[in-house]
Amino acid sequence: QVQLVESGGGLVQAGGSLRLSCATSGGRISRISAMGWFRQAPGQEREFVAGIDWSSSHTDYADFLKDRFTISRDNLKNMVYLQMNSLKVEDTAVYYCAAAEGRYRPTIFRRPNGVDYWGQGTQVTVSS
Repeated sequence: QVQLVESGGGLVQAGGSLRLSCATSGGRISRISAMGWFRQAPGQEREFVAGIDWSSSHTDYADFLKDRFTISRDNLKNMVYLQMNSLKVEDTAVYYCAAAEGRYRPTIFRRPNGVDYWGQGTQVTVSS
């Protein structure tokens, strides 16, 4: 089993920044090949934000980010981060940490159905 716990969400003004953190633990943590972030606004489907290959650190971002977000990981601490800059009102959502087992396949990991483990979510609210 793998447990994911997010932190770092909150209320921020448009144009501001937040850093989200995700701590991983569990007996199957060595099976994890990919980690990343999804988000879900009320009434919306859960959408991919960013992903990272756990071993190579190769990254993948949703097109709408336009270089505003940066995903990173610390393998030694089993942590993954999402630095969010130049936040917009439309970034308001619950952000979920995600992990997948097996070989990293970005096309698959971009879909919620390709995720094996989810965190509980952390709320990010961007005000105008």
